[in-house]
Amino acid sequence: MPTSTSTRTYLELSQDGGGAHKFYEVTVDGTVVTVRYGRIGAPGQTQTTSFPTPQKARAAAERKVGEKVRKGYAPAVEGQRAPRPVTRRQVSSAPSTARAVAPVLWRFRTGSSAFGIHVDADRVWAGNQAGDVYTLAHTGEVLARYSLPDGVKCLVADDFWIYAGCDDGRVYDLSGKLPFAAYDIAADVDIFWLDIHEGVLSVADRSGGLTSVDHEDEHQWSRRSSGEHAWMVRADDRAVYHGHSRGVTAYAPDGSGELWHTPTRGGVLFGWQEEDAVYAGTAHRVVQRLSKASGAVEAEYRCDSAVYSCATSPGGRYVFAGDAASSVYCFDQDGTRLWKLSTGGGSALSMQYADERLYLVTTDGSLVCVDASEAAVTAAQQGSVPVARDVKLAAAVPTYVPATRAAAVETVSVPEPGGVVVECVQDGPRLRVHVVSAGYEPSWNVQFPRHFREPGARYVVDAVHTAAGGFYRVRGDIRRLL
Repeated sequence: MPTSTSTRTYLELSQDGGGAHKFYEVTVDGTVVTVRYGRIGAPGQTQTTSFPTPQKARAAAERKVGEKVRKGYAPAVEGQRAPRPVTRRQVSSAPSTARAVAPVLWRFRTGSSAFGIHVDADRVWAGNQAGDVYTLAHTGEVLARYSLPDGVKCLVADDFWIYAGCDDGRVYDLSGKLPFAAYDIAADVDIFWLDIHEGVLSVADRSGGLTSVDHEDEHQWSRRSSGEHAWMVRADDRAVYHGHSRGVTAYAPDGSGELWHTPTRGGVLFGWQEEDAVYAGTAHRVVQRLSKASGAVEAEYRCDSAVYSCATSPGGRYVFAGDAASSVYCFDQDGTRLWKLSTGGGSALSMQYADERLYLVTTDGSLVCVDASEAAVTAAQQGSVPVARDVKLAAAVPTYVPATRAAAVETVSVPEPGGVVVECVQDGPRLRVHVVSAGYEPSWNVQFPRHFREPGARYVVDAVHTAAGGFYRVRGDIRRLL
C-alpha cells in the first residue's frame, strides 16, 4: 500500500468479446516508482525502479500512465470488475474400439487430467490440470514434484531448460531445484500452447493469435491468424509454425511476414516437428505431414477419431497418434497404418517417443509408458501384453514450490567454486542483469527472473550459457550473494 506521501494511479483496460482484460498500476514513493500489471483479479507482476530525484520519478510515472491511457486504459476502482475465467480445455474420451491393449509397462496416476509431457535422457516429466508436475525415472520411480499455482497446459524443452505453460498466464522454468516464473504473458493472451527456441517464446492462444516474447520477457511481435483456437505452435531457426482452426501458417522468426499457409483437414488440435517437417493432428481424424520449406502436404496418417496428439520416432520413421476414443496408432512414414491399440485408460492428450517407448499423458490423468518395440507390439496384437505396473507416489518425494520473491532464494557469503556471479544494474527505466565474473561479455544481458531483480544485488548461478540472440541463459540454481 502507498504511504501518505506517495501517489497511486490504477488503470484498467477491459474489452468485450474475450478481448483485453488487464490492469496497470503505478505507485510513486519518493524516488521509487513501482509498476504492477497483469490480468484483472490476479496479483500481477511487479517492477520497481529508483530515480535520482522525486521529480524524475514523478515524470517517469506520468510517462508510463500517459502511454497506457493512449492505448485505451482508463482510471478504475480495483475490485469492481470481476476477473475472467481462464479457458480450461474440455475434452471428451470415448472407449477404444481396438481389439488389443497396448503393451503398457507402467502407469502413474497424477490425479488430474494431464496435458504436459516431456522426456529427456534422465527423466520423464508430466504436468496436469491441478498444477502438479511430476518427474519420474524411465523405469517409473517418482523422483520429484513441482507444485505450480495453476493448471499446466504444456511442457516444452529448449536444450537443457524445461518450461511449464500454466493457466495463470505465466511460464515457469523448472530447470533448477527452485522453479520460477520466467515469462509473464500479456494479460489478454489466453495461452493454449507454447514453444520456446533459443530463449524466444512463441505463444498460441484461444483467439488464434500468435505472440512472440523475448528472453527479457518483452513483447516482440504478434500475428492474428485466419482461424481460432490455436493449439499448435512449434519453432526452429527457420520459422514459427502455427496451427489453428483453419490450418497451419508459417511465419518468419522475427515476425516480418508469412512464409506459407496450408489448409488442413479440420482444425489443428496438436502439432509435432522434425528437422524438415511439421505434423498437424486434426479434428478430422487425420495427421498431416507438411514440408517446412513449402507447407506442401507430404503424407497423411488416417485415424478413426479426432486426433488429440501425435509424435514421431527420430527422423519421422514411425508416426504415432492418440485419438479421442482412447486408442493409440502407429504408422509407417508413408502413411501405412501398422497398428491400432487401446491405451487401457483415457485418451492421450500429449505424447513423446524415446528409445522404443511411447510415453502418454491422458484424460484420466495417467502417465503411461508403452513398449513400442516391434516385438512387444506384435505380441500385443496377438493378445499377449505385460502386466502393467501401477506406480505409487512415495510420501517422502521432494516437492518444490516456485519462488515468488527474492527473499525466498538461498543466500551465500562467497561464490561456490565454478559459480558465476551476476549483478542487477539500472539501465534507464529497466533493471538488467549482467555477468561480472571474468571471461564473459559484460555488456550482454542475462535472462533472469524479474521478481528477483534489485538494483545492485548480486547472485551466484551454477552456469550461464550463450544463446544465439547474443545473451546469456542461467543454468541451475540461483543464490543471493551477501
